Amino acid sequence: MHAHLAELIEARFGLAAEAGTERPVEGALAAMLSRRVCRNYADTPVGEDLMQLLFAAAFSAPSKSDLQQASIVRIVDPEKRATLQGWLAAMPWIAGAPQLMIFCGDNRRTRRLAVLRDKPFPNDTLDMFMNAAVDAGIVLQAFVTAAESVGLGCCPLSLVRDRARELATLLELPQWVFPVAGLCVGYPSKPGEISMRLPLAMTVHVDRYDDRDFEAQLEAYDQRREGARPTPRGKQRDTQRFGTVETYSWSEDKARQYAVPHRTDFGEFVRAQGFALK
Repeated sequence: MHAHLAELIEARFGLAAEAGTERPVEGALAAMLSRRVCRNYADTPVGEDLMQLLFAAAFSAPSKSDLQQASIVRIVDPEKRATLQGWLAAMPWIAGAPQLMIFCGDNRRTRRLAVLRDKPFPNDTLDMFMNAAVDAGIVLQAFVTAAESVGLGCCPLSLVRDRARELATLLELPQWVFPVAGLCVGYPSKPGEISMRLPLAMTVHVDRYDDRDFEAQLEAYDQRREGARPTPRGKQRDTQRFGTVETYSWSEDKARQYAVPHRTDFGEFVRAQGFALK
């Protein structure tokens, strides 16, 4: 048990904190600081009344210019769930999630408004795509926060974009609607793990972007993270290409992860959905 929020900050970042020493472990801040990804779900169903409450809470999130450019597609059809699970075989926990959703950026409604009200739409730009993607991301986070506040666990699924074209066909996404991420939701069957985050000195800047101490800060973070939870040798990525190392750090893992091309066709897919991206 933690006595104050500073202890939750230390658990998350691996560093002693002064902030939060006078605040008890309660409320929204405590919930956010102690959140864990959930990949193991109990058989307990998530009631429809609760789901509607969570949707209402999620869509109460901020929206760029009140355009409200996000949509959620719930996947309840067993065949469609099985198809998605087959595509994402590396994520077997999808099968056990009581609720499965795809959060989408949705610029379609905005364009339909222009047609409906007989107005020009001279804004077919990259900014239109970005606005919708950000709106969807904000709604996703709001849903996660709301769900965890009532004891549910969540696991976002960015891997759905690996099959964006097939997913758009499966869910009949029209033009100007695109998947941003999936989300598994359910009551946890066991506690998840806390992922240690980069220190705020690397991610919070004052008046200007400053990464002069990047290497030293990264080295210290790698050591803290690997010391808290060492990566088994069998979990190292792409060992045929890069070999194995004695200490497999977070930075080594992420460098290996993006040493191979990822989603090189996503831009083509987005353009096929109607975005000019100019």
